[in-house]
Amino acid sequence: MENVTKTLDAKGLACPMPVVRTKKAIDELSAGDVLEVVVTDRGSIADIPMWAKNTGHEYLELVEEGDVMKHYVRKGGEHASDKEESQLKTITNEEYLDIADKGQVTLIDVREPDEFTEGHAPGAKNIPLGQVEQRADEIPAEGDVYIMCRSGGRAGMACDTLETLGRKNLIRVAPGMGDWNGPVES
Repeated sequence: MENVTKTLDAKGLACPMPVVRTKKAIDELSAGDVLEVVVTDRGSIADIPMWAKNTGHEYLELVEEGDVMKHYVRKGGEHASDKEESQLKTITNEEYLDIADKGQVTLIDVREPDEFTEGHAPGAKNIPLGQVEQRADEIPAEGDVYIMCRSGGRAGMACDTLETLGRKNLIRVAPGMGDWNGPVES
């Protein structure tokens, strides 16, 4: 892609670090500048476009070269990234386990399918972050819905997306599967 203002090398970093570094790098640019984000984390295929959409930046394209992915993001106007953090309810893994032990819960795991099949919390339904908006009708509108990922970052983005669709019953479980001590299904 032409007209890249800055390149961010985030190869070898796993969620949420590519998005964390992208946010920091884009904050240093001017409106209209283009950031190239070079990553190896496949989760970034959903994470970076979703982050750009939720923060007022323009996601331009993804170029895959073997195991390396290059994302191109154009910085939005002066108020991009200033989006107020939602008042998202968050609970710990331990709090979730206590709630789940008491009865039926709805748990959505927004990691990529390969991460999910390696191991997930019992009863979790896999809806990858990049599919949350399209598959929102699969998520109950009534009752609490717990959203989990590997570290909490993608779960937060999924909750933000669902909130824009009018959902109010969302609870992020963090830190998520990256620090999970409960039972695991695969």
